[in-house]
Amino acid sequence: MTTATVSLLKAQSYAIDDVRQKLEQLLAPLGGMAAIVKPGDRVLLKPNLLTGARPTKECVTRPEIVYCVAELVKAAGGEPFMGDSPAFGSAYGVAKANGYLPWLEKAGMPVQELHGQRYATAANGEFAHLHLSKEAMKADVVINLPKVKSHVQLTLTLGVKNLFGCVPGKMKAWWHMEAGKDRDRFATMLVETARAIAPQLTIVDGIIGHEGSGPSNGEPRTLGVLGASTNVFALDRALIEILGASPADIPTVAQSQRLGCCPAWSDIEFVGQQPEELAIADWQLPGQLMPIDFGMPRVMRSTFKHLYIRFIKEPMAAYANR
Repeated sequence: MTTATVSLLKAQSYAIDDVRQKLEQLLAPLGGMAAIVKPGDRVLLKPNLLTGARPTKECVTRPEIVYCVAELVKAAGGEPFMGDSPAFGSAYGVAKANGYLPWLEKAGMPVQELHGQRYATAANGEFAHLHLSKEAMKADVVINLPKVKSHVQLTLTLGVKNLFGCVPGKMKAWWHMEAGKDRDRFATMLVETARAIAPQLTIVDGIIGHEGSGPSNGEPRTLGVLGASTNVFALDRALIEILGASPADIPTVAQSQRLGCCPAWSDIEFVGQQPEELAIADWQLPGQLMPIDFGMPRVMRSTFKHLYIRFIKEPMAAYANR
């Protein structure tokens, strides 16, 4: 595997001028936004829009980050739009609850719900076809904008997990039900989803993270980090080093290593600051992990299974055999 470049910077403020300057500095070693976005490109900005219920708890990517990235995309000649498929509610509703609308209006950037379609992937077996956002798959460029958060089901949610937002809501429920009792299998699905979407750029918002019982029931924690890479797996690996976590304890990182998606530590080139300069010793991971399947009642499981077979599994088989 070739060397992956990860750019890391210390950042303490969400003030627009500061964010813009830090983002330009962060992206410069990667060639700047112009190396990612060409004139006329339609560019999906995919933040973490988990919920609108806790707007002061830093559960979502800050709108200031999304706004400044949109401005850099426009400066490079691209046409940005924001999209997500939140676990609860609509992308527009969650964006509104978290104070996004003034920033979207200022950027002249629309927000779109993400809708699913079947796609062939590079994987084998059950992940050879996945139901993914057609808006993400058809975009010229995908810029992944995750938030650094602890996660009671997967220990941490970073760049790879954020791309699960490019899976439509009904399929999210199915995967939680169908693969939720096998954490490694669920993480493998997340890695294959990230590999299929293949974001051209990931920029992580770690200025203020969310620790403890995340992704929404923990507490804000100043981390002071911005990170960027064209390799989402390498960036996640760098971030867990900063947080003091072991790759073996983070299912998405462990599975990305097993599948050969994540570069070896020695093959990651760090520009800007080094992980040890940004490391913290006491980031709070969840005290106890919860089941991924949420203990879904039997009748609901049966209903989802029927809908999956009727509308997803059978059409996917037909799609694969045509």
